[in-house]
Amino acid sequence: MKYIRLKWNHTNPDEPVWLFSEVDADGKEVRKIECFRNGFCDVANDKVSSGTARTHDPAATRLSALARRDPEFVPVEITKEEFEEVWTKRQFKAI
Repeated sequence: MKYIRLKWNHTNPDEPVWLFSEVDADGKEVRKIECFRNGFCDVANDKVSSGTARTHDPAATRLSALARRDPEFVPVEITKEEFEEVWTKRQFKAI
């Protein structure tokens, strides 16, 4: 598995600013977390989702292409532990 944190630089309060993805070897997004400025996060996997969060297939290709085309998006590979912490707490507030 690969874990990605994507920073979305924008000013719309109704859109998430942090997107976390767990991506399998085939590039399929297995789990996704969308976090807003207030720290609240929506989550999604293949069985459940909250808010507007949805998984995508193939995610890895989509995320890297998006980051190359648009400087609003800044992807960083993260650890499984970082992903799991946000998934479990359903909160993320960057310092």
